[in-house]
Amino acid sequence: MVKEEIHLTELWPETLHALEHEGALLVTAGRDGKPNAMTIGWGAIGRIWGRSIFLVLVRPSRYTYALIEDADDFTVNVLPRGREENAKLCGTRSGREMDKLAACGLTPVAARVVRSPILEECIIHYECRIVMKNDVISDALAPEVRKTCYPRGDFHRIYYGEVVAAYADANARERATGPDRTQDAPDQSEY
Repeated sequence: MVKEEIHLTELWPETLHALEHEGALLVTAGRDGKPNAMTIGWGAIGRIWGRSIFLVLVRPSRYTYALIEDADDFTVNVLPRGREENAKLCGTRSGREMDKLAACGLTPVAARVVRSPILEECIIHYECRIVMKNDVISDALAPEVRKTCYPRGDFHRIYYGEVVAAYADANARERATGPDRTQDAPDQSEY
């Protein structure tokens, strides 16, 4: 499938739906070039420092943390409808234990700009170059956020990735999960 350039926010509703439900796949590669995918459910896009930014959060306990710390970049990839089990596996198993990409039948391919690969089977891709990283500060968090999201004190590091390329399959909108496109959508034939 040909991947077409998109505006940063063009497929944000589909990306946000993935983040809120099955998750998107954060991909980075270590010094050895071996890629790893981690399912993320938290992320944001916006304008900071006059640049388009995709924020992602990674806990230091995750295998991906060591990889992204050694990398200058990452990609965020959205799976098509029907591959939710891939997101589940990449979010529940560690790259320390297994090759998650092989287990899911996902193919890492060269990104257009950054060193970290994209995943060919995914339908939406954001290539990001890290321009800043900082740790979540416990004392700066609202008490209810600290209590519900960090009961064990395992605070994330936030990576600010300048989006240097964004592209998608031509039919990404139709193939994405979403409130109007999932198998769980109500049967409209009765209305």
